[in-house]
Parts: sequence; C-alpha cells; structure tokens
Amino acid sequence: MSITLMIILAVVAGLVILITVNYFRMKNMKPVEASKKIVTLGNKNFKLALKKEILLVDFWAPWCGPCKMVAPVLNEIAETENDIVIGKVNVDNNQDLAKKYKVRNIPTLVIFSNGNEVGRIVGVKGKKAILAEVRSAVAGK
Repeated sequence: MSITLMIILAVVAGLVILITVNYFRMKNMKPVEASKKIVTLGNKNFKLALKKEILLVDFWAPWCGPCKMVAPVLNEIAETENDIVIGKVNVDNNQDLAKKYKVRNIPTLVIFSNGNEVGRIVGVKGKKAILAEVRSAVAGK
C-alpha cells in the first residue's frame, strides 16, 4: 500500500470519527429553556405578532441539534435588544406555518418588519451576525 493511500485513509477515518462524535454530542444536547421575553407562536397568535415593528421568528424543532445551539443566542438577543421581538415556531406542531413561509431547513430565522418578510437566516449564526443581518434587512426594506 502506498503512503499516499495510507494518508488518505487516515484522514477519512479521522473525519468519520469527528462527524460521529459531533453527531452524538448535538443529538444529546439538553434543550435550552427559552427566555421569558421570547413568544411561542402558533396559528392563533402569529398574525398578532406580525404587527410588531421588528419580529424575528425562529422556526425550530425539539430534535434539531443546530436549533439547540442557536437557542442561547436568541435568548441573549431577547434579553438585550428591546426593539426586537423574538418568536419561536415549533415546525412539528405548526407545519402549516412552516409551509406558508417556505421553511425547508431548520433552524430558519425569518425577519419581519411591520408584518412584511424582509429577510431570513438559515443555519446557526452568532449574536453579532444575527443582529447585523436583522439591522441590514430592516434598513433595506
């Protein structure tokens, strides 16, 4: 066996181990309790929430590892940014809302300004990146 092939096999084995460890770590993450300032949204209160000047809606699911990773960031934003209302939509319980807003991947954060969608963020991002995208989307509406 050539040295090149051995190196390739070692790299592939390392990547498989890394992916497996991260999969089980994310799968076993405990859910983060939502801030009291975060609104749980569903069919009955979604239209009312859209009346807020700036609304950031997190489409998530309890089994989603990346959703668990973004939850503490949203909690921090909810506690520190008084001009942004954060709502959470559980896509398992509200599939019609996810379909209406064309949510195909989670976590998806949809940015609304005065009831109109002005942007969206798909995947996990940090606080600075989320706030920058929210401010940019609201300013550019």
